[in-house]
Amino acid sequence: MSSLRPSPLRAYGSDPRLSKYNPLARILFYDDFDEGMNGWCELVGNHAGDLRDIRKMALDFRPPQLSTCSYFDIGTHGSMEGTYSLKVATRNQPNHLAVAIKRVTSAATGLVQFETYFAFKAEQVVRDRIGRLPGQRNWDGNAAPSELQFGEVTFSNDICSTDPMSRCHGVVRYRNTDPGGNLVQHWMYPTTVEPTTKMERMGLVKLGHPNQDFFSLAPEDWKPVPNGDQPLCFNETASKVNWHYVRWLFDTETSRNVEFQCNDRVMDLSEIEVPKYDEPYHGLPNLLNFYLAVRTHTNVRNFLYLDSVLVSVDW
Repeated sequence: MSSLRPSPLRAYGSDPRLSKYNPLARILFYDDFDEGMNGWCELVGNHAGDLRDIRKMALDFRPPQLSTCSYFDIGTHGSMEGTYSLKVATRNQPNHLAVAIKRVTSAATGLVQFETYFAFKAEQVVRDRIGRLPGQRNWDGNAAPSELQFGEVTFSNDICSTDPMSRCHGVVRYRNTDPGGNLVQHWMYPTTVEPTTKMERMGLVKLGHPNQDFFSLAPEDWKPVPNGDQPLCFNETASKVNWHYVRWLFDTETSRNVEFQCNDRVMDLSEIEVPKYDEPYHGLPNLLNFYLAVRTHTNVRNFLYLDSVLVSVDW
């Protein structure tokens, strides 16, 4: 009997909620959204006390909500484990982006791992109300027309070291469709830094691209992650919610991504350069922020749901 593997529940203090995760040596925080927002809030653009002075691309990111994930045909899903999940929702405007953020700082540098179970959906809508959308296909009893109405979901961080003072964003994005409504279903990474308010005021940001978003200036600023092609479970109708496992490992000491996993697909990110800022940023030492974002390409709202979040470290 000594050859049997120890029960995972023993390692996690007999807490079954943690047994579905694979944390590093120390848990930094565990967010069960049945217990509240846990520090996740809307990312509001920088301003000096005047909300009219927020740059346009960061003006309306929408606050996250606690959701029971209810639909008119099936009632209430609840979360994967419990009642409430964290919901991030766009407006019903093409290219609208909604962003939620949790702000912490680091006590040391080293490996940091973000884990979650997430679900994504386009809003359930009446076809006659919205008309025909880009790439919309007819329902055949299996393939979901609304699958083509979901745009992108993004996982990101914001890291700033102290010696030397260096800032960067690690970013991994799942592009479900392109702006034309064609399925892409590939994980992507950015090749340029995320434009900031400081960069815009310095004249370093070129505005005006029709598909510009907060994380990068244009679709060509994103490249496919090697081995990153992955159809995810949308499941036939807009009211069927399935939860997907994500594990993202990055190194704050070297400011590099290490590995990304979604369900059974593991992607090596160690050779992908993380863009760094040329300008110094005041007031951000030991910064360790986490972003979640969802983006629609059509006039249908897009939703991102998170059952819970666990972040662990090797400090």
